[in-house]
Amino acid sequence: MTLPAMPPLTNRLMSLVAIIAVCGIVVSAESLQHHYATSKTAFCDIGETFNCDIVNRSEYSSIFGIPVALMGMLGYAALAGLATVYRERRETPVMLFSGAAVGLAFALYLTYIEARVLGVYCILCLSSLALIAMTTILAGVIWWRRDLRG
Repeated sequence: MTLPAMPPLTNRLMSLVAIIAVCGIVVSAESLQHHYATSKTAFCDIGETFNCDIVNRSEYSSIFGIPVALMGMLGYAALAGLATVYRERRETPVMLFSGAAVGLAFALYLTYIEARVLGVYCILCLSSLALIAMTTILAGVIWWRRDLRG
């Protein structure tokens, strides 16, 4: 079931979510490349605080053999699909917010692992955290606006 015509602001917010999701796919793809790289990279090897190689090749970079970066790519692709192809559906705002909130919770967990377990941060991971946080906020606004329309 579809909603009546989407208000222009909501339409722009959906477009912004789609753009952010594409950025998330790019960041996750770069992280996936670091996950599979066989040699050390200088990409974000900045002192003792930032090192993408350590994070992307740690035991926490895969779950059941699936790289976390690949999960990120798929999650961002799903959010992009909701914000574009399925944007007119009644259930899309709640699905968009729910998916983004799950992604944010997972990104916060991974950031905790970086800070408390590994003791080193990945710039790509922190970038993804910022992108999924922005997406969650925008998705919340979209959902709230939908509820106002009834």
